[in-house]
Amino acid sequence: MRPLGRYVYLYVDARYEKVRQGGCVVDSAVLIAYGINADGKREILGLSVSLSEAEIHWRTFLESLVTRGLHGLECVISDAHSGLKAARTAVFPSVPWQRCQFHLQQNAQSYVTKQSRKREVADSIRAIFNAENKVEAERLLKLSVEKYANDMPKLAEWMEENIAEGLTIFHFASEHRRRLRTSNIAERVNEEIRRRTRVARIFPSVESCERLVGAIVMEISENWMADPVYLNVAKN
Repeated sequence: MRPLGRYVYLYVDARYEKVRQGGCVVDSAVLIAYGINADGKREILGLSVSLSEAEIHWRTFLESLVTRGLHGLECVISDAHSGLKAARTAVFPSVPWQRCQFHLQQNAQSYVTKQSRKREVADSIRAIFNAENKVEAERLLKLSVEKYANDMPKLAEWMEENIAEGLTIFHFASEHRRRLRTSNIAERVNEEIRRRTRVARIFPSVESCERLVGAIVMEISENWMADPVYLNVAKN
């Protein structure tokens, strides 16, 4: 594996592939790490095919990145999977975390009791995320919690406990916020992996899965390095 260096931002995400392990076909987690380097370019830093997204698997994967020289992180962007959250806290305890706003919007819909109010709630959360600054975002969050406290108390409670985790971006330059608010950097990669692994359907081993997915992400990462700068990190 190639050595790493200083990366300003780290995105981590997982997708699942069917892999034969121990004589059984299991849905195996493909853990993938993406970085924004000191030049503002995107790179795919590594992947690991694991049995699940349990903390031990995420921790082993993140520690492998550190062992390869990953340092200098200013923010980690991901969803709030419990295993990943625990591993991230253990490996990068002092690095700020931005919870993916896209996943927060999806999660919120599970607490909306009436179909007719789903758009209203989505708009309320979007207004919070699009606020001019953190003070305004927190003010709008407080108003939303109060608004839903009576008729949708579970939603209000969930918003109060979770939405703030999506506001870390306000500590960074406004030019960076659009790129940092979600883990959607993985979206195009996942689509390409899905397109090219569809033929395999079931991988005969972990190694075969890592070889194919590894080749795909290496190709994408090389293309990214030829692209224009993704983020002007000097502005942060």
